Amino acid sequence: MDFTLLASLAVIHCIALISPGPDFAIIVKMATQQHRKTALACALGISIAILIHTLLSLVGISLMIRQSPLAYTLVQCVGVSYLAWMGFQALKSAIGRFKAIAASTHAPVQTVTSVVPDAPQKSVFNGFKVGLLTNLLNPKALIFFITLFTVLITPEVNLITKTAATVLLFSLSLIWFSLLAMVLSKPSIQVKLLNVSHIIDALVGIIFIGVSFTIAISLISSF
Repeated sequence: MDFTLLASLAVIHCIALISPGPDFAIIVKMATQQHRKTALACALGISIAILIHTLLSLVGISLMIRQSPLAYTLVQCVGVSYLAWMGFQALKSAIGRFKAIAASTHAPVQTVTSVVPDAPQKSVFNGFKVGLLTNLLNPKALIFFITLFTVLITPEVNLITKTAATVLLFSLSLIWFSLLAMVLSKPSIQVKLLNVSHIIDALVGIIFIGVSFTIAISLISSF
């Protein structure tokens, strides 16, 4: 087993995990506005998507998609559409809350619950689905894993190391996103973040739309 290679993969992947992006944004939104089980399901969904990307990269399917103009264009179009839709929904929610705050400026203070009162509560399955699709349909994630495995996982790397790398990336992802979900879904933290939930939604919307816009511009300029 190549421990040096695994250490390199771990460092690079950890940097990618903590970097602001759609995965980080959706976990923050879920954990601060939904129940803990839903947030943890979202974390699992993201981690499963990362596992799928890892396996597809290891067997060469991701590279085949990248090298096929038609397949890669289709993946980008689907990804851009999903990320833009998610961003629009987040911005719509933010605007709704901004209006609610403006309308209730002089209203009596109400008791705060452990979750955002006007945030529709998602089921555990929906939380998992959102996390899964957010990562799986992000073309940038596809490119990241293709690049990572093309550079570091050469044909000479043995099966044991490849298996260890797969488990490592999945485990790091699950630990990180689950930790975020656990910490941010604490009732005391949710209450503190309640007053800025509209700002969180706005930032999430900007991140999603920004990523989708960047991919769309790249896609258009490639023609």
